[in-house]
Amino acid sequence: MTDLPLAPETGWNALYLAGEWTEPDDRETITVENPFTREEIATVPAGTEDDVDQAYERAAAAQREWADQPPQARAGVITAALEFVQDHREEITELLALESGSTQVKCGAELQTATGMMQQAASYPFRMDGSHKGSTIPGKENVVERQPAGVVGVISPWNFPLHLSMRAVAPALATGNAVVLKPASNTPISGGLLLARIFEEAGVPEGVLSVVTGRGSAVGDAVSDHDVPRVLAFTGSTEIGQHVAANAAGNCALPALELGGNNVHVVTENADLERAVDGGVFGSFLHQGQACISINRHLVHEDVYDEYVDALADRAASLPSGDPTDEETVIGPIIDESQRDQILEYVEETVDEGATLETGGGAANIDEVADSLVVEPTVLSEADNDMAAACNEHFGPVAPAIPYSSDEEAIELANETIHGLSGSVHSEDLAQARRIADGIETGMIHINDQPINDEPHVPFGGMKQSGLGRYNADSILEELTTTKWISIQRESREYPF
Repeated sequence: MTDLPLAPETGWNALYLAGEWTEPDDRETITVENPFTREEIATVPAGTEDDVDQAYERAAAAQREWADQPPQARAGVITAALEFVQDHREEITELLALESGSTQVKCGAELQTATGMMQQAASYPFRMDGSHKGSTIPGKENVVERQPAGVVGVISPWNFPLHLSMRAVAPALATGNAVVLKPASNTPISGGLLLARIFEEAGVPEGVLSVVTGRGSAVGDAVSDHDVPRVLAFTGSTEIGQHVAANAAGNCALPALELGGNNVHVVTENADLERAVDGGVFGSFLHQGQACISINRHLVHEDVYDEYVDALADRAASLPSGDPTDEETVIGPIIDESQRDQILEYVEETVDEGATLETGGGAANIDEVADSLVVEPTVLSEADNDMAAACNEHFGPVAPAIPYSSDEEAIELANETIHGLSGSVHSEDLAQARRIADGIETGMIHINDQPINDEPHVPFGGMKQSGLGRYNADSILEELTTTKWISIQRESREYPF
């Protein structure tokens, strides 16, 4: 298996269990489809609960020895993995386009964030700092050590499969943990088996990493409701994340969650409209809007509302749609039929509720592709917070524009959601922009930009029902490690009895 090239048609039909590629045997298989052509590109095994048990048992057995490796050994594996990714950028880009429908711009962005996180992770073995603390008891020395959590379970999504798997797996390995990864069933290769190949080539010891492909309905609970992992890293919807968190908490494991978003792009009366529209187009339509941090609602001051909506609709209508492997394509396919149908249903409901369809609103006709998954970039005007495309996380190339009349109203509208993940505010009056940004209940917000930002040295995460904990920087280092207090009584101590 190790000599296979990365192209999916060469065969990925095996689990990676504790360092061994395991053929399907009597397991069922999952068909992996190209969401643009609707053609089969690979099959992978549907893992079982027994596979999850085996992966966790082997991980627990291998973790201690891995944690005892000197920091330069663990850092060396991460660095070797990074070099492998950099050496195979073209093949990985092709795989992302074929399996997840990623356009070339999105592939480049995903590789940049994934490799940036790997670079950051390579430093973690040297950043697991301990400390000495004074004592209230004479003759006592206090030592606080930072240690690996143990075994980490990772459940990753299909929208940015490489990056959102790698941002948990690489730091977990770097900090001395063993990992069991379950990728999304839509993207089991680029979100899972590819990582197995990467880290196998990088020299990760047997047992330290396993990848169990399978449907969440079949093995999701087995991964999250298991007594071995000490941390459960999950990225996905709020509803499923709450279930994962409950499972993890039942075993006193730490849930590290990045969940749904309903992010606003606030355009004030003092905005540079050209910059605001540029940000609005990118933030709504990158990867067809299939990002937890994409723009879900455009909140636009009434003084500039008509001009902004007209410009946004014109730009949306001009975006090239179609084959994601084409360098010119901006709008590729939605991941599958159920997601496409849900997006179109939200659009139809929103129009029925009184919004105006400015452009888009349907599935694009693609030559030689029956039942296309490409959804036209869509702009809806005269929307409000209660309409289907605004109150729900639509997760598609849809831009409902909501007018407002004051900064206070913009803040109130922005906060009328269970979510608090990301957002953006445009104003040439930076004091105004900062007041609005400070008032919005969100874990991340970007002034004179758009919400899709992710830098490996900056904490990433949400408030409210958008998640628990933070990824990146020192934050993920703390999530994946624990502290141990060791005291040394250097001289005799007097006790009261």
